[in-house]
Amino acid sequence: MGVKRSMASTLGRQLAPRALSAAPGLTASFVREALQRAIQGAGPLPSAARAARTALKAKDGDVEKAVRSVIDDHVRYAGAQGFLTNVGGLVTAAVAIPANVAGLALVQCRMIAVIAHLRGHDLEDPRVRNAVITCLIGGEEVDKLVGQRKLPAPPMALATAPVHDPDLDRVIAAEVAAAIITGIAGKRLATTVGRRVPVVGGLVGLGADGYATWRVGRYAAGELLARRPTPPV
Repeated sequence: MGVKRSMASTLGRQLAPRALSAAPGLTASFVREALQRAIQGAGPLPSAARAARTALKAKDGDVEKAVRSVIDDHVRYAGAQGFLTNVGGLVTAAVAIPANVAGLALVQCRMIAVIAHLRGHDLEDPRVRNAVITCLIGGEEVDKLVGQRKLPAPPMALATAPVHDPDLDRVIAAEVAAAIITGIAGKRLATTVGRRVPVVGGLVGLGADGYATWRVGRYAAGELLARRPTPPV
């Protein structure tokens, strides 16, 4: 599995310039729009707060079981390409990017927002919103960007920062957009190439979306720790 991840990641980086030209609308504004829709709800997906309450009720008020069920649900959403295209189309009205790429970003963003709400974070707080979209790119990418000083801190530190820095909103959204281009859009181009090379196609096929979503969910669950009492069931 590690070899598969490495090959897919390498392909993504190599194809990143082509991914950028193939997805010109994948900008910081797209990231913010996806976040807003993830929190408010879009198409078949209810709002993050409502989804959190539903998950908590289904698990008899057990927050950690609810978090795990939220991750499982969104992994299934990510594996359903038709579902992603349907959701993504709602986000891509004003930006020219593939609907399935937009759909995957929205599904993952919503999953993180639901986890944050379950753990007691205020989704209206701009610091929390920055933390949510930072989780979207996963632990390895976050660590790299923090090490390069392109991001100031990991998600939990962003969510609990003493004050909100408005200038940081633009920086984070831009870095997240660039990472999505390299990781998700780049994978899409690699998949296209892989149609001519069966082994490559198998490594970066449709199952990658579900696995990537699971990894992002696990990272968010480990990063966004409990902040205050969870919402009532």
